[in-house]
Amino acid sequence: MLPQWQPGIVRRIEQANAATRRYFIELPETEQIQFKPGQFFTLDLPIHEQRNRRWRSYSIASAPDGSNLIELVIVLLEGGVGTHYLFNEIHVGSSLTLRGPQGVFTLPENLAQDDLFLICTGTGVAPFRSMVAHMSAQPPESGWPHGKVHLVYGSRTRQDLLYRSELEHYAQSLPHFQYHPTLSREDWEGPRGYVHSIYEALCASRQPAQFMLCGWKVMVDEAKERILAMGYDRKRIHVELYG
Repeated sequence: MLPQWQPGIVRRIEQANAATRRYFIELPETEQIQFKPGQFFTLDLPIHEQRNRRWRSYSIASAPDGSNLIELVIVLLEGGVGTHYLFNEIHVGSSLTLRGPQGVFTLPENLAQDDLFLICTGTGVAPFRSMVAHMSAQPPESGWPHGKVHLVYGSRTRQDLLYRSELEHYAQSLPHFQYHPTLSREDWEGPRGYVHSIYEALCASRQPAQFMLCGWKVMVDEAKERILAMGYDRKRIHVELYG
């Protein structure tokens, strides 16, 4: 059964980079938002007469914290009617209509001691930021329910790396978490190129692993092909497409 549509109020907007904003939305009719990291909310925007052409879905970038506030991170798309409406018409205090949480792109329950590869580009980092923040918030006595967690994040430039300082902090504070940013359009102190060479090198020993892919279709399709070519089973690949 689908969640009901409900009102939301934009409480804060932050400019993450030149084309990306973070929207902090309160759901006043919900005391606590219960969701699993990786799920999404759908916005019903007044941009078309047909209902399903008004809907835009965005992964929750924040972790469950017992509050009624969620964060969505949204990039302005060239020719994107929905994102242009959000960037031009929505301000702090604006009301939105939204539905959620929904989605099954959540942490696998059968990880055991498998390594987990979170592979993304652009705002595809949103569900993974939620997952890692949630992991960080767990009490030490709860243990670590999987092997190493690798976040492989591809962007064009340093400016495009969302949540960089936060993810670097988690890489320092969480012993089993590693952060692997790579840039395709700028020279810097880190890896240069696309995400594929990063996870292929990390999987050189073909250790037991599962893969979660989030981003644009071109990246996701190529990653699936490469992971299968390395000998991993299709059931170990979990996908969330953007766009």
